[in-house]
Amino acid sequence: MLKKQRKRIELFDVVNTGLVVFITILFLYPLYFCVVASFSAPSEVMAGNTIFWFKGFNFESYKYALQQEQLWVGYRNTIIYTFLGTLYSLIMTIPTAYAMSKRDLPLRRGVMWLYLLTMYFGGGMIPTYFLIKNLGLLDNPLVMIVGTGCSAFHLIITRNYFTNSIPGDLYEAAEIDGANEWFCFSKIAMPLAKPIIAVVAVQCAVGKWNSYFNALLYIRSDEYKPLQLVLREMLITSKVSTGDVEILDPDMLAQIMERMLLAEGMQYAVIFIASAPLLIVFPFIQKYFVQGTLVGSVKG
Repeated sequence: MLKKQRKRIELFDVVNTGLVVFITILFLYPLYFCVVASFSAPSEVMAGNTIFWFKGFNFESYKYALQQEQLWVGYRNTIIYTFLGTLYSLIMTIPTAYAMSKRDLPLRRGVMWLYLLTMYFGGGMIPTYFLIKNLGLLDNPLVMIVGTGCSAFHLIITRNYFTNSIPGDLYEAAEIDGANEWFCFSKIAMPLAKPIIAVVAVQCAVGKWNSYFNALLYIRSDEYKPLQLVLREMLITSKVSTGDVEILDPDMLAQIMERMLLAEGMQYAVIFIASAPLLIVFPFIQKYFVQGTLVGSVKG
């Protein structure tokens, strides 16, 4: 009997490990392909010879992409939007979640329901556009920072963390010694909430870094455009139409084909350029991310 159970457990471990490895490969391969294609000769990429490894290793795609001045403007803007937007979201979310974790807070359930409604119902794109316009935020970099302050999802997991991971006895002991609410929040709750703060910060930063739709709707000036919108425009403008090939002279046709090859390699280079900062930062905060998500997701 024990042998049969061991065999079943071993079979389960083998199947489970195989599935995890397969799913991991599915997630990692697109990024791997972008790296391989960006460092390979564009002609080899178009021929489909870079599925597994580099062909014609070179840096031409990166040279072509990094020569675009607007790319650096987009990088600067996105770094500013990500930093200030994440800071703004934390300032809006953490104190609110701390207040919602207090069971004796008046109207606590009603206020929480108001936040929950925003997860399922919204005003829509057109009313939001008119709201942004009436606030004077059209073509204003502030729209990329204050657009979304407090997410209901982040509020819930942060509130659950404060409720389940920080004993109420700590607050009671501090209040007996004369501590006020601000002292309990800043000196007790905040230092013990580093894991969940890291989770919210990472998720907000990733959202701000990858955001382009709001910029597409509300930003017009090139000097305010974020990186993702700049990359989108670079990829669109880099596509070359050959038109009627028969009326083109050989020199012009050769130039057009060269630009098409550069554009093919550049699209993979810019994808990697946009993803690299997050890929570098994530391993350093992964432990906080996992810990905070697991604890904050417990229902309290």
